[in-house]
Amino acid sequence: SASRLCIMRKLPNVLARTLTSGTGGSPVLPDMSEVRNKLRDIVGASVNWSDHVQAMQERKALHTLLAKRQEDLPARRMKDSYLEVILPLGSQPEIREKYLNVHNSVRFGRILEDLDSLGVLICYTHTKQEMQPKSPLSIVTALVDKINLCKKIIYPDCDIKFTGNVSWVGKTSMEVKMHMLQLHDGDYSPVLDATFVMVARDPENKRPAFVNPLIPEGPEEEEIFKQGELNKGRRIDFSTASLLKMAPTAEERKVIHDIFLNTLDTRQEGEGTSSFRSRKLPPNSVWMEDTKLKGLQICHPQERNIFNRIFGGFLMRKAFELGWATACSYGGSRPFIVSVDDIMFQKPVEIGSLLLLSAQVCYTEKNYIQIRVHSEVYDANTREHHTTNIFHFTFMSENEVPRVVPNTYGESMLYLDGKRHFTAVMTEI
Repeated sequence: SASRLCIMRKLPNVLARTLTSGTGGSPVLPDMSEVRNKLRDIVGASVNWSDHVQAMQERKALHTLLAKRQEDLPARRMKDSYLEVILPLGSQPEIREKYLNVHNSVRFGRILEDLDSLGVLICYTHTKQEMQPKSPLSIVTALVDKINLCKKIIYPDCDIKFTGNVSWVGKTSMEVKMHMLQLHDGDYSPVLDATFVMVARDPENKRPAFVNPLIPEGPEEEEIFKQGELNKGRRIDFSTASLLKMAPTAEERKVIHDIFLNTLDTRQEGEGTSSFRSRKLPPNSVWMEDTKLKGLQICHPQERNIFNRIFGGFLMRKAFELGWATACSYGGSRPFIVSVDDIMFQKPVEIGSLLLLSAQVCYTEKNYIQIRVHSEVYDANTREHHTTNIFHFTFMSENEVPRVVPNTYGESMLYLDGKRHFTAVMTEI
């Protein structure tokens, strides 16, 4: 069942690190605005866009604080980076508007933004040096490994709690596991689990930088750490077997050939003399080419992150919303997000860029729709296009959806890639 997706790790209250404390002795959980303010303080980000050049210059001086070797940094435990953050939708109705969608539930794109900010803060908490108010590290999102949901609806009038900690560490990268829960009848129940991979770079965000090693405590944490290692291996395998590098498997070739035979129009020249060129769409199907939706964003300073590039969470929100609209128009009914996986941040997006988003249905099965969103930046001066991200979203429609059919070899590869992502998500669930 879907509820198995969300397995909450019960952590003692003593771990609930907070950024602020209440006056009455009991800790008050920080909210998302405090998370973002804290991040600005940690890197000394400029408040005004016009001051960003000077702020970046000042960060250069932090180079001397970087560790020469990972061994020089003190080891950390999982509980050292554990954070709890509240999103007070129930108790503070004034912030509800920002999170509300037309169906009177929470905009999932906003949740993606919050997870991205929280993941970065958790990593800064893991790498914090007591004597240094400002961090020499630039910590950025490298990959959204997966986000699995176990609730179809996120309510707009009940408080949400995010928890998370660093779950695995390499030399310069950190895996972060986060959970989101929502308050119902006095109890917090699981909504989603998320796994992000963050990388640490030098103050100018140019070269990799070492991060504190992680020491798991007890069998449960050792299992979590081991899972981080396995996740890394799985990502390498998935990338190695990419259809851009390797031919499809024999089974996949048969899938594509069957689709091809199923779309040949034999009526044109009589049975057995089909020209291979004449294709027809089978019943209750849609050509993949006809499922595209496109969008354009002008990247304004308002959407910048603490390093004066476009905030990764904003890119995810925009890609998700275009993906949702594509699934909505394809299925003819309201789609629900089931999973987000394998979002690779290949290249940062500079302020002032033209960001082109292209969404496409690349695989369907029963009432599931697999969407791929490609994002690229266009530089008007050089007239060059560069891919920045590929996003993969799995949606569930209320009704069974038409079958998507590839027409060209390139589309067939997109279809197989979509099928691989869908199968991986369904196996997880």
